Amino acid sequence: MDSLIDMKALLEGMDIFTVSLWLTGAMLVLVIIGVRVAFATAFIGFLGLCLFFMQKQGFDKGLITAMKLTGQVPHSKSTTYALSLIPTFILIGYLAYYAGLTGYLFEAARRWVGWLPGGLGVATVFATAGFAAVSGASVATSAVFARIAIPEMLKVGYDKRFAAGVVAAGGTLASLIPPSAILVIYAIIVEESVGKLLLAGFIPGVVSALIYAALIIGMARMRPSLGPPVGGFTWKQRFTALPGAMPILLVVFIIVYSIYFGWATPTEAGALGAGVVLAMALWRGMRWGQLRGALMEAAKLTVMIFTMIWGVLIYVRFLGFAKLPNAFADFIGGLEQPAIITLLLILGAYVILGMFMDAIGMLILTLPITFPAVIALNGGEGVARADSALGMTSEECAIWFGIIVVKMAELCLITPPIGLNCFVVAGVSQDAKMDISVQDVFRGASPFFIADVVTVGVLIAFPAIVLWLPGLL
Repeated sequence: MDSLIDMKALLEGMDIFTVSLWLTGAMLVLVIIGVRVAFATAFIGFLGLCLFFMQKQGFDKGLITAMKLTGQVPHSKSTTYALSLIPTFILIGYLAYYAGLTGYLFEAARRWVGWLPGGLGVATVFATAGFAAVSGASVATSAVFARIAIPEMLKVGYDKRFAAGVVAAGGTLASLIPPSAILVIYAIIVEESVGKLLLAGFIPGVVSALIYAALIIGMARMRPSLGPPVGGFTWKQRFTALPGAMPILLVVFIIVYSIYFGWATPTEAGALGAGVVLAMALWRGMRWGQLRGALMEAAKLTVMIFTMIWGVLIYVRFLGFAKLPNAFADFIGGLEQPAIITLLLILGAYVILGMFMDAIGMLILTLPITFPAVIALNGGEGVARADSALGMTSEECAIWFGIIVVKMAELCLITPPIGLNCFVVAGVSQDAKMDISVQDVFRGASPFFIADVVTVGVLIAFPAIVLWLPGLL
């Protein structure tokens, strides 16, 4: 009896906002020590909801309400129409890989730009950009080109660290170039237009690829031993390589233009793209085992992403009751310093978090707090351009910040100790007996961190690069 009275007094004396801060800290500790993001966020979210409703309704009723709410979130959110395009985008990439379409893309790029200093590296970047336009999954892109591109680069004398770093960095382009699963997740969390965000990522993705290519050429010029050029291809050989790359380019055309001209919703465009790739794969002789492998891999990745979304949305629901995002937004909006300085501090925090978390987990974990803060930093919801601290309307700010933060998420794919792309490239390389360690991949990818910082700086300085294409809708 005394213990129940003590429990009731403790609940009544709780400040739920302070509790939310402690629980958020506990959730970060759980993630850092290795608990998966989906389970850590779901557990902390459920615990927070229990404490909140127990304080309002008493122990028994509060527990029942928290359990009901926790059970409703996964179902209500997984039936969101926008989420249905994630499996189709993922399926496109795996179908293209299992059908062998990626090899044709790399061969075409090799014949056209191989003569440049570091030409095979440049070809790899352009090929990964092309595959990213049908994949939407960075890890899958890195795994595919670790098998295709690294052996070719090593064969002509490339430095193994350089070759591995190019593939790991090139894989990150899938985060920006549509169809991008991570941009869809961002759109769902911040309740912004999926179509506009997908279009917004296209030009920044191309810019990022060009900056990567310029870095590779510059490094190969200064140290020719890193990546010798590959020549000897006639114009006839170059043009005969193009038909093999056409299927992927056709899918890119279908997805981007159907969304841009309003012929199809993003979900319909994704399904149409998957149908086209499947037809091409069957025409090229895809067997049942390959089709089954593509379907299974797509299903596994889809389930992982959906589980993470469910867990984080339970946590987000608790944050909403605790009003932590609003408090953080008010704090950011009240800082007496230039908005751009505050924005850079937020992006710096992403760099640090990216060293310990995967890209998707980091975004869905932080966006409920950082997104309202950036909107407040811009001047608040519904501001006119002239009244905005960052010179944008609230919708433009949401789209622009989405591209910036996804580009920041790409950094965590190649930064130690959790850089997932680097582990994937090393794992594939070791399976193929190429003697490339994880440390080699991280060292090879480190210059591309600077390239990504340059890209982010360009996108911050020139928001029109992001906003021009979606602004035409």
